[in-house]
Order: sequence, then structure tokens, then C-alpha cells
Amino acid sequence: MAASSSIVSVAATASSVPVLPSSCDFSNLREIKKQLLLIAGLTRERGLLHSSKWSAELAFSLPALPLSELQPPPPITEEDAQDMDAYTLAKAYFDVKEYDRAAHFLHGCNSKKAYFLYMYSRYLSGEKKKDDETVDSLGPLEKGQVKNEALRELRVELSKKHQARELDGFGLYLYGVVLRKLDLVKEAIDVFVEATHVLPLHWGAWLELCNLITDKEMLKFLSLPDTWMKEFFLAHIYTELQLIEEALQKYQNLIDVGFSKSSYIVSQIAVAYHNIRDIDKALSIFNELRKQDPYRIENMDTFSNLLYVRSMKSELSYLAHNLCEIDKYRVETCCVIGNYYSLRSQHEKAALYFQRALKLNPRYLGAWTLMGHEYMEMKNTSAAIQAYRHAIEVNKRDYRAWYGLGQTYEILKMPFYCLYYYRRAHQLRPNDSRMLVALGECYEKLNQLVEAKKCYWRAYAVGDVEKMALVKLAKLHEQLTESEQAAQCYIKYIQDIYSCGEIVEHLEESTAFRYLAQYYFKCKLWDEASACAQKCCAFNDTREEGKALLRQILQLRNQGETPSTEIPAPFFLPASLSANNTPTRRVSPLNLSSVTP
Repeated sequence: MAASSSIVSVAATASSVPVLPSSCDFSNLREIKKQLLLIAGLTRERGLLHSSKWSAELAFSLPALPLSELQPPPPITEEDAQDMDAYTLAKAYFDVKEYDRAAHFLHGCNSKKAYFLYMYSRYLSGEKKKDDETVDSLGPLEKGQVKNEALRELRVELSKKHQARELDGFGLYLYGVVLRKLDLVKEAIDVFVEATHVLPLHWGAWLELCNLITDKEMLKFLSLPDTWMKEFFLAHIYTELQLIEEALQKYQNLIDVGFSKSSYIVSQIAVAYHNIRDIDKALSIFNELRKQDPYRIENMDTFSNLLYVRSMKSELSYLAHNLCEIDKYRVETCCVIGNYYSLRSQHEKAALYFQRALKLNPRYLGAWTLMGHEYMEMKNTSAAIQAYRHAIEVNKRDYRAWYGLGQTYEILKMPFYCLYYYRRAHQLRPNDSRMLVALGECYEKLNQLVEAKKCYWRAYAVGDVEKMALVKLAKLHEQLTESEQAAQCYIKYIQDIYSCGEIVEHLEESTAFRYLAQYYFKCKLWDEASACAQKCCAFNDTREEGKALLRQILQLRNQGETPSTEIPAPFFLPASLSANNTPTRRVSPLNLSSVTP
């Protein structure tokens, strides 16, 4: 990382930006509001519109300042005055996306503001040409070969300025972006950290840094400035790293200190609940957010994912129409419409809208992942693999893309490949039971049954979303003729289903009762076998077997066959499940220590 002495030197000698004190103290919200209004203006002057919008939204959530406390605009330097005409003209061209024209009129300017806009115009010109070429000649699935030709020149020029310590906080930010685009990740991280020290209030630098951090260990080794902005950064990175409890705690702290009206924080909390699949809570927060900010488009694609999962067609249709009226050419709008068509099983139309989103922004992560899902639905595995791979190029932390690749290779019957991708998904979501169940199925296909047992048991232990882990574990024990362990798993599965009152597919419930009826029958425990056999009669696929077993039990009882007291059963059905309300014995704990990871 850049040495602290170097950072101080850069801050002292290179910055024409006013000094922006930014301590970690939230006690003076008025001072924080002044800082946010100032940085919103500075970023707007340099064409950094997303950072400007973020700062303005955050400032709006704080109480208004009296006239006496409003800050005057920053003083104009001699260099700024000399470049004023060229800067004013170039900024007008920049605002209408005439980047080459803006750069032409800024060439030779000496002020920090004009120099940044000159370099940034050249960078955006290269990005625009790259995106145009991607859309026109290759289409979104072949975009990997197209490069921004301006990057290498920009790197050389910015590197010289950096070595001479002539870059201010904005210049450092742009240098970091160029390094990241050239895949020089370590150098980019160092420069972004330096940028946060020199200009801690610039959200763009924090956000770029966030995109390069892959795990919590990496985060620990960063030398970050002690500023209140760091709290927003940590909350954001925790959400990205799926450390949701820590993220929610950070956001709650920010609400408590005075940012309760921030739509940004509310939306981030909704995203966090979406990430841990607390769908009801996330939907509730998004609905509240829509009431507060009805024309908001950011994160509405995440909202549409929740509506999709809940199959809420009318609500998703309303959202799609509403966003279309606001702005039909936003990537989020295209993704919402794509989700709507996907829910209606019109997968070709859905894929078309996800492709449209990618034409608008080829680096939009959600669209790549969703397009992969649509190609999977259309059985186009090669296109699905390409889409998921592009999603991973955009963000290696996207577990959905890794999981999607695993599913695709599973369809192609390539278990070693899908094992690799499921492992990567599991590393990103260690407490997601779906990843563990998928891993277990993979190990089963590779005949690594001990590993499969560990995965299924772990999936149950972390909270099995789909209520399938215990059934799969039971069938594995059944396959290995470990009848007592299989019975334990089936009993626990039935207990869990009835205790939470969920409506489940009858197939697995009937499978569990059929196995238990046979197991208790072999153990000569007539009452328990009879209770399970009667339950079997409630399902079409096990009705005949249940009736046959009941006849056998009745016949053996009539012959005077006594129940066994020697063979221990693992534990018994609760009284509420027993058809004849047989008194129950004490339930013993699940004994699967031999397969616990």
C-alpha cells in the first residue's frame, strides 16, 4: 500500500481541491451536510455524476442548513481563471457526450479541474467507442475481444503525473480506474486507497475500491482513512461480501446517528434482506421505498427479482409498466420487463430485454446472470455458459453466476466441472443450503458418499431452504443400508415439516412415511408401523403399500405376535402425527456426529 508519508505529501502539494476535513465523528451532522454539499458540487463540475447524485441524496436526508451556515463556492485559483473559458466550453460539450470535442478544447490546460476533465473525456470517449463497437459488430455475447484503445496512453500520462505527485484526489481516482480496466488489480487498489486518503469524501473512489476486494481478509490489510465515509464503505462492502449481519448492523448505526431519511440506506437494507432470502422483509422495505421515492429506478431490478420469486404477476406487471413510463431505456427497466416475460414463460422475449439492457450497459451484472437463466430455460447451454462467464468477468463475487455454471455443466453431465463451480458458489455463500445440496448431489454422482453426507448434513444445519437435505441424506443412508440413520433423518424431516406447517410436495412426505412404516415393521414395533402405514394411505403413490402393511400388521397381531422390546428404534412419531394417538416415547437427538463436517 502507498506509504502514509507519501499520501500526506500528495495531499499537501497536489490538490487544488479545498481541504475537506472528514473525521469519523457523526456528532456534528451540520458539518457533514456542508461537506456533502461541497463534494456534490465538486464532483458535478468534473462530470462525476453518480458520485454527485449519491452525495446530494445523502445531504438531502439531513436537516436543512440556515442561510448563515451555507458555504460559499470554493475560491478560484489563477490557473482556474486562465482555463475558465476552455473549461466552460468543454464542460458543455462533455455534458452532451461530445467527449472528443471536449478533450480537444481542454488540451494544454494547466488547472487541476480542467486537466481531470481532459483526461476523463478521453477515457469516456474510449469507453463509448468500445461499447458502440461491441453492440454494432459483435453483439453482447462476444464482447470480450473489444478493448478501450485509450487506456494505455492514459496510463502512461497519469503514471508520470503520479510519480511527480501532481495528481489530486480526482486524478488519483481516474488513474485507479484506468489501472483496473487494464486488469492491474494490485496497483489499482493501492491508488484507490491513496485517493480515499487525499479526498475521503469522494464516494466514487470508495465504490471502485469495493469492487476490487474479494474477501474479508483482504479488507483487513487495507490502510483506510479514519473518516465517517469509511462507515458507508464498510456497510457496502459487507453487503457485497454477503456478510449481511455486519452490514445490517452498520446501516442501523447510520440510521441511529441521523441518516434515517436516506433512501440510499433504505434501499441497501432491502438489498441485504434480498441477499439472505428474507423475501417478506425485503418486499416490505421496497414497497415503503417506492412510496417515499416513486420515481426511483435504482435497485428496482432487485425488487422485481423478489416479485418473480413470489410469482406476483400483477405487481411485477405494474412495476414494469410504471418504470417504462419513467424511463424505458434504463438497464433496470429492461431487466424488470425481462423478469416479467420470464415469469410468463416467454423466455425468448425475456432474453431479448436482457440483451437490450446489455446494449445500454455491457457491464451490468444482473442482466448477464438473468440472461444466463433464460438461456438455461431455452436449453441453450452454450449461450448460458457464455452469459454466466461474462457475469463473473464483471464481478467474481456473483455467486449466482458460479451456481448457474454448475447447473449448466450438471445438465451436460460433466460432474467434475459442476463440482468446481458449485464449490466456488459455496465459498461465496457458505451458509446457503442450496449450494450445499448441489455439492452433495455432485459428490453422490462421483461416488464420494462421505463428502455427500457432510454436505447434506451441513445444509440441514445452516437452515435448509428447500427442505430437501434430510431426505437426500436419508436416501443416502438407505442406499448404504444404514437403516437406523435413514429412519432418524426421515423422522426429523417429518417433524420439521409439521412443526413449521408448510405445504410440501406429497412425494417426499409419502416416501418418508413408507420407509418408516417398513422400518418399524421390521423392528416389530406394531403401533409405530401402523401409525406410519395409515399416513401412507393418505397419498396416492403409497396408498396400496400402506393398506397391505396394515393387513400384515393386523394378521400378525391376530396370530399373537408380540411387539419387540429388544430392537431399539431411533425415536418415534409425535402424538399429533399418530393416527391412533399412541403414547410417544422421548425423542432422542439426531446422532450423525460421524458425518458432521
